[in-house]
Amino acid sequence: MSPGPKIFDRQLLRMRQARARKLGPATFLLDRTASELGERLSAVLRQFDVAVDLGTPTDAVRRVLAASGKVRALVSTMAVPFGSEHSFLQVAADDEALPFANGSLDLVVSALALQFVNDLPGTLIQIRRALKPDGLLLAALVGGESLAELREAIATAEIEIEGGVSPHIAPFADVRELGALLQRAGFALPVIDNERLVVRYDSVSALVRDLRLMGATNVLSERRRKPLKRATAKRMAEIYSERFAFSDGRLRASFEIIWLSGWAPHESQQKSLKPGSAARRLSDALNTTEISVGKKPKRLR
Repeated sequence: MSPGPKIFDRQLLRMRQARARKLGPATFLLDRTASELGERLSAVLRQFDVAVDLGTPTDAVRRVLAASGKVRALVSTMAVPFGSEHSFLQVAADDEALPFANGSLDLVVSALALQFVNDLPGTLIQIRRALKPDGLLLAALVGGESLAELREAIATAEIEIEGGVSPHIAPFADVRELGALLQRAGFALPVIDNERLVVRYDSVSALVRDLRLMGATNVLSERRRKPLKRATAKRMAEIYSERFAFSDGRLRASFEIIWLSGWAPHESQQKSLKPGSAARRLSDALNTTEISVGKKPKRLR
């Protein structure tokens, strides 16, 4: 079987993440996501023997898990940040080729990393196989509505100045697709929801600087190799300010975070009842008269 299309240049992604760590990363989005992940995990009333933090670029999730007391052994697939206070195992792994044995993990978490996987369905299948029965996946991805303002401003400026559009921002996953992907991967009780965050910036250059310090600038395989022309970049900034400024002149930048969770199937999990197996009729519960199929109700006079 031939490999699928390479949407993302993952070697370039790792280089840009390393550069961001060296320069001093912008972590506000990851820190907020890690905190939310901790709150969601606190609602799960159980302990996890072996957990994996899959691809999260910083140690924000590891710090939250360590503080939660819910995880006995924590494994990370990313490098240990300098000065990290919490000890955990580290494995050299790529999100697209997981090295974990089938049925070896109790929990897999990931924050703002899986959106850069070329074969997300394949990665979800690998995670499902690596989980023990009744093991949990809890992950957050950057959604397709993120940076809608920047997309529009760049596309409009390129059409006006250069007569065409080139790819600059990744085609992230749609919230409506991820539930089906979880089911296809074999997860039980899948849950998908999303949240939209708005960040205020003084300028477009400040937004781009934050994206660079997140290691999240353009890593598309089919990306434009040359920077925007000066005239195009100037027009893009003008369009952004014209269309997406608040009353105080600051600019709006939207981020969509998609949350997904699913369980490896287990016989103890809640299941739908088979048709005809109910112990009580719905009509009794509603205190109404049941009408069988094909029988017309009497008209009221």
